[in-house]
Amino acid sequence: MMNVNELIEAAGSLAASGASHGEISDELNVSRDTASWLVRKSEPETLSRTDRPRTGPRSAGYRPQDVHVDWSAIGRKSARLDHVGAALADLLSTVEREADLTVGIEKAGASLATVVSRVLDTDLGSYAPAKHQWEAGDIADLDGSFSQNFAPVDGADCYVVDDTITSGTTMTETVEAIREEGGNPVACAVLVDKQGVEAIDGVPVYSLVNVVRVGDE
Repeated sequence: MMNVNELIEAAGSLAASGASHGEISDELNVSRDTASWLVRKSEPETLSRTDRPRTGPRSAGYRPQDVHVDWSAIGRKSARLDHVGAALADLLSTVEREADLTVGIEKAGASLATVVSRVLDTDLGSYAPAKHQWEAGDIADLDGSFSQNFAPVDGADCYVVDDTITSGTTMTETVEAIREEGGNPVACAVLVDKQGVEAIDGVPVYSLVNVVRVGDE
C-alpha cells in the first residue's frame, strides 16, 4: 500500500515518462483532480493558490478527498487475476439478461474482462476511454474509442468490466459509447466501487468491494 509521498513520487515518474494526467489517474486508481494534484506536488515548486485544483478547500493543508486503491498484489499474478476475474463473472452470472460480449475498459479492465469473457463464454471487446488523453480543461472535448482488434459491439448485449469506479465518469462514458455503436449494455462489474453506485444510466453495477467513507452523508 502506497502512502501519499509514494503516490506523489509515482505520479511524478509517470508524468516524466510522458503519461497524461488521465493515464496517471487510471494507473493510480484516483480521480483526475487527485492525479493532477499529485503531479503538481511532485514538481519542485509548491502549489500556488491559483495552481490548486478547482475543487476542494483552498488552504495550505489541502488534500484531495479520495481513496487510493492498490490491487497490484492481484494484478502481478495471473492465477490471482484469474480467481478475481472468476468472482466478477460469478457476480454477472446473476444478471437476468445474459450478454454476448464483455467489454473491458482499458487498461486494467481489459485483463479482468478477458477472464470474465472466458468464464461466461462471451466475445471480448476493448474500450479506451477519453481520460487517457486528458491533461486539463473539459474532458467532453475528447473521444474514447473501441479497439478494432476485438469484437464489435454493434448488435450485442454487453457486460462492461473495469477495476475501479472513482467518480463514475468513465463507466458512464463507456455505457454511452456502447449505445452509440449500436450495442446494449446490460450490466457493469468492477473490483472496487468508491461511490456506492447502484446503476449508471439505467445499467446495474455490481462490485466485489464497496468503499464507504465514515461520516459521508
